Amino acid sequence: MQQPAPPPARPGRTEQIRDDLDQSRRRGPLQHIQIPPCPALLAELQQAMSADEPDLGVVGRIASSDVAMAATLLRIANGPLFKPVGLPCSTVGQAMTRIGLRESVAVMTGFLAEHAIPVNAPQLTRFWQRSTKRAIAMTTVARELPGLSPDLAHSFGLFLHVGMPVLLQSVRGYGATMVEAAARIDRPYVATENANHKTDHAVVGALVARVWNLPPTLMAAIRLHHDYFALGHADIEPEVHTLIAAGLIADHLMRRHEGLPEDADWAGHHAAAMEWLQVSWDELAQWEESIATQFEAAA
Repeated sequence: MQQPAPPPARPGRTEQIRDDLDQSRRRGPLQHIQIPPCPALLAELQQAMSADEPDLGVVGRIASSDVAMAATLLRIANGPLFKPVGLPCSTVGQAMTRIGLRESVAVMTGFLAEHAIPVNAPQLTRFWQRSTKRAIAMTTVARELPGLSPDLAHSFGLFLHVGMPVLLQSVRGYGATMVEAAARIDRPYVATENANHKTDHAVVGALVARVWNLPPTLMAAIRLHHDYFALGHADIEPEVHTLIAAGLIADHLMRRHEGLPEDADWAGHHAAAMEWLQVSWDELAQWEESIATQFEAAA
């Protein structure tokens, strides 16, 4: 007797998110969202770094191709973060050697993203500066968590809220929605976004990751970064959970460094995040000290 065919495998959450984004972009509320194209230099940089042995010549050429980006690398290499000794760096190659390849690529990624999605709105004061701080915090946390790539963590911190400036540029009235969402205490920020625009910055940020060909894990984590109740669900890849939980901690430590009160996300979900990461309060205090040192050196 012929056995019945097994049921089709259920897609994982990352695949489902990708398919939902594609469908919504064709026929749903994302049709009219204008995603800036991925900078050609960033696409080239991603390709160079995706090889088993990154092409250092290509990375160096990209770093030197934009005067402002090269100047940024030199400023960082000669700054207090790397405590330079001897003569200061005078070439991009020297700067990249001092900073390190992956750290240099992280700086270049942030520079290219900031210039691809400029932000000139009072609702998003210092958007890219704070995104860079979050990326620094995520990298520091990732180095304390076995199995979490610091490169991926940095990108998550950098792109976490990228949906906000994109919505601000694409959707009429989104600026007022941001003010309303920040003021309301009766519902989450994304609930106000969805009530007013039938989408939110987590969805649009995931779409940016999708269009820019960023890693699928990053896309999924950005999409779910306000869905803390999903922490631990079996259909979500563990690395996605880890990014989301680490992101909540990094954001909290960044707020503490800025003298801001804890937000509703931390108050409601820090226990689940710390449990997922198996992190104690003592470890959190050590991370806070390390992150503060990184912030002060990068200032």
